[in-house]
Amino acid sequence: MKHKPIEIVITDDHTIVRQGLRKILEEEPNLKITGEAMDGRDAVRKVHELKPDVVIMDIAMPVLNGIEAARQIKQSSSLKTRVIILSMHDHNRYIRELLSIGVSGYLRKDAMSNDIIKAIKAAIKGETYLSPSISNRVIEDYVGMNQKTHQEELYDTLTNREREVFQMMVEGYPTKEIAEILCLSPSTIKSHRGNIMEKLKMDNISKLIQYAIHLGIIDIRI
Repeated sequence: MKHKPIEIVITDDHTIVRQGLRKILEEEPNLKITGEAMDGRDAVRKVHELKPDVVIMDIAMPVLNGIEAARQIKQSSSLKTRVIILSMHDHNRYIRELLSIGVSGYLRKDAMSNDIIKAIKAAIKGETYLSPSISNRVIEDYVGMNQKTHQEELYDTLTNREREVFQMMVEGYPTKEIAEILCLSPSTIKSHRGNIMEKLKMDNISKLIQYAIHLGIIDIRI
């Protein structure tokens, strides 16, 4: 009896990464790539549309980063999609937050191809798969009882919508364009901007950008 293939959506803002990952996964007999996404917002939309078994995504992506995209996917009661993070970034904050969200795997981009296959199969079984270096970080974080910094605590006060607006603000999107992307009015976006500045205790966009880079919300190469 033939098993139903595991359906996967690949998310990365670099075409060559998506193509390379697709090539690796399509060589595996029971895996099927049903879609690709170029950023976190596109990923959330594709996952709702295609309802894949697994979505593999990077963290540092424009418009909506992988952490917030994963949060939205895991918070949706209509989705059973497992999230696997495949990223070059392995900051403790990322690991801690993504595991608390409920991702099923976290691998560095230097992982072996068979590690990615293992992570997908583990996710389908309801297990969590971590790269060895990530596992060590988790253990160190737990043993050390690392506390969140004051900056992280301030960021945690933002709502999901404010986090979306925050990322686009520091990426240079004007209010009107943010409003169009989020299907909200410019006045609503202005209100969110004001709330963000107040909650983060910032008084100008330059400080906001420095803060976003420090937390890893945006990649300094973008």
